[in-house]
Amino acid sequence: MITLSSGVLVVAALLTGAGDAAEASPVARCAATSRFEVAADAPEVAPDVCISADEPTTFFFDSRVAVGAVEFEPQGRLADWSQGKEGLTINVVPSDSYLAGERIRMTVRFADATLPASASFWLVGHADRGTRRVEVYRQPRPADAFKREAADAQAEARQCREEKAQLLSERNEPRGLMGAVSLNLGGSIATKDVNKPTQRPASALRFVSGTAYSYTPAEGSQAISLAVWLRLLNPGDGPWTTGGASLLDSTGEQVGLAAFQSSPIVSGTEGNVVVGTEREPGQLSCPCTVKLWDSPGTRVVTLGNITFPDAPKPKR
Repeated sequence: MITLSSGVLVVAALLTGAGDAAEASPVARCAATSRFEVAADAPEVAPDVCISADEPTTFFFDSRVAVGAVEFEPQGRLADWSQGKEGLTINVVPSDSYLAGERIRMTVRFADATLPASASFWLVGHADRGTRRVEVYRQPRPADAFKREAADAQAEARQCREEKAQLLSERNEPRGLMGAVSLNLGGSIATKDVNKPTQRPASALRFVSGTAYSYTPAEGSQAISLAVWLRLLNPGDGPWTTGGASLLDSTGEQVGLAAFQSSPIVSGTEGNVVVGTEREPGQLSCPCTVKLWDSPGTRVVTLGNITFPDAPKPKR
């Protein structure tokens, strides 16, 4: 456990240049649930569906899809796919090397003789937020479905506004670990080494070392901010500049992370990246997975089995 009086230099050095470093763009948004209607009298348009490497996306249909009537073009880029026994679901799992921006066209043919006879979708690779559930309506939906969709859209818009307000606030007044250091607030900073995280072979950068941090205010009993300092090796041909980051806990809950990098990591060299959030670690179920992607979103780094230090026990 490190008190702020002795830990300021540690975190200050950890975040050196953060004020001048370019802040990463917010996590690009892909809705967790997407809904599409297919109609015989509408022009056939294959909509885009975000998918992420090695993460499942499930399609739910209100009309049965014929057995053996599912096609993917090009082939060979999925780790697996399966059709439900009743023909109403299709589960798709991209390979762990599926790239951001990569596209596969999925076409299904329905089992009955009514129109439209088929429907197509573009499965578009995304570095982070793949769509988990896709609902496809071939027949008119009841009124409560529209109400549910409107409620989901309002909730998503509200979350977007809250995230935007937080980002703007952090630009004007540092918060969390950075605020604790810059404003010399009371409290304590706990640290924990990141030891042997799991890493996919396709990761663009290689893990060298890391430290997980949590900050607890003087009057609090729970940490209110967390961060991870990462030392990474760039074995690729081009420089690495972090474009965004997210954290996924063991229950599947996903949290957007702010990312700071004082300078690009040049090919063949090591460099530092700091990611963090004000979300309380107690609300997350770890071990967690931290995912980084570069500015174009074409290269991804995934580090699993990461845990955060507990808040200090209150003095009796």
